[in-house]
Amino acid sequence: MIHCHTNIETTNASKYLQQLCKHFRHKVTVQYDATFGRVEFPGGLCLMTANQNVLSFYCKAQKPEGVGMMQSVLDQHLVKFAWREDLNVTWQDGLPDPLPVNPNLEEIG
Repeated sequence: MIHCHTNIETTNASKYLQQLCKHFRHKVTVQYDATFGRVEFPGGLCLMTANQNVLSFYCKAQKPEGVGMMQSVLDQHLVKFAWREDLNVTWQDGLPDPLPVNPNLEEIG
């Protein structure tokens, strides 16, 4: 399994998580609330978390192309939704160690 993650500083984390999930649900299976999102892309799985100041994406796929596709789709859509902000999205390979304590993230590991 191939993993990647990113943490994006923004005070609009919950807003963007919900916008992304609402948008993606028209094409793929999505579950979400104000602080957690689960998106089943064709190439892999992305879990999203939002707190007061950070939007985080945790992705996993069987193939590198799946991870690359998710990164590209998430980057493009986040730029559109957050056009008023200059967000810094820097992807990192693997998962953070330790993984944040959140029962929703257990399936990504």
